[in-house]
Amino acid sequence: MQKKRILLVVVILLSAVGLCQAATDELHGTIDVTYLSKWVWRGFTVYGKQSAIQPSIDLDLYGTGFGVSAMGHRANSSGYEASERWDYSLYYGNKLWDTESYATNYRISWVYYNFPQLDDHYMDLQETNLVLSWPKICPAGLVPSYVLVKMWPSSSGSWLGSPKSDGTASGFAHIFMLDYPLQLQSVLPETPAQVINLHSEVVYNDGISPVPGHYVGHDWSNAVFGISTNFDLGNKVTLTPGVYHQITMDKSVNPNKDETWASVSLKYAF
Repeated sequence: MQKKRILLVVVILLSAVGLCQAATDELHGTIDVTYLSKWVWRGFTVYGKQSAIQPSIDLDLYGTGFGVSAMGHRANSSGYEASERWDYSLYYGNKLWDTESYATNYRISWVYYNFPQLDDHYMDLQETNLVLSWPKICPAGLVPSYVLVKMWPSSSGSWLGSPKSDGTASGFAHIFMLDYPLQLQSVLPETPAQVINLHSEVVYNDGISPVPGHYVGHDWSNAVFGISTNFDLGNKVTLTPGVYHQITMDKSVNPNKDETWASVSLKYAF
């Protein structure tokens, strides 16, 4: 059954690529490798205090608005091999009312969360999410966004979805985000201003836990504040360091009150 599901995913992705090749634009995308001093995912510290590496590839399918991506998550320490995860996504994004102050960017995604080291794949999950953002609605340059998440076990026979598990792998989450690009004037002539990206988000977890046997409540779970910036290294390569801090409001998601971590990303665009 698992092999059939993976085959279906491959067929869908290849079909999307085939349909999009009729478009006039070329194939574009990014290849990224990110180092995290700690992997905190929607409030959960997945690998505890261990650092992680995240390779990924994202393909924009010929300017059609469709795209596919794959991202891996692996701890940089032994003992976490079973928790290695790969996220496979198929998405579509576009704009509405582009000339208005309430211009809306939207992106609809389907994501398959796969744990390749587990033979029975009992932790595999699926998700659909809708991302809405309003880049012109705030004159000061603030960009508010909202994400609606629906997650469920990949199989009705999954242990995560059975009454034997106290976990809550199926449910909704709501993420409210606010971003601000702070421009610092360059002290050198003919040098572009450095943009500091300020990010904040707050999450309402409506009962989702990707951890087997782990129950979480229906509550505001966590808030995250981050700062990052991009350095153009030339040849379409970008270096992005960042620092993030999480305040945990629901200890059923994370028993620690606060989490702080850093990230360094190296991205190549083509």
